[in-house]
Amino acid sequence: MSLQSTDPIADLLTRIRNAIMAGKNEIRVPASKMKQTVAEQLKKAGYLTDVKVEKGTPRDTLVVTINEAGSNTTINEIVRLSKPGRRVYAGVTEIPRVKSGRGIVLVSTSKGVMTDNEARKARLGGELICKVY
Repeated sequence: MSLQSTDPIADLLTRIRNAIMAGKNEIRVPASKMKQTVAEQLKKAGYLTDVKVEKGTPRDTLVVTINEAGSNTTINEIVRLSKPGRRVYAGVTEIPRVKSGRGIVLVSTSKGVMTDNEARKARLGGELICKVY
């Protein structure tokens, strides 16, 4: 049985969303560079506590700690914006603001994945990956 997903980033975000609703504080997903980069950006923005890669025999595993045990999560909403069937691109002036700047949008630019504020400072547009509040 193959565990291949057509949209691995959506799978990561859904697992985070489901873990929050179930009261879990850690998830494990098959690792990839893109998933690790997205998780690292969410950690840098303060939405995740820790991101680690565990080496494995068939493939590596990405271990994402959402919050410390006994504490509340900082993520209220996490939504995938660009999907395989409908990619969403935005120029630097068209990058949306989430909840008047209290949330973030992750943007995949030519210089890598960055938050909406970093993309505006670098004057770069790109594919809108997800929005987090």
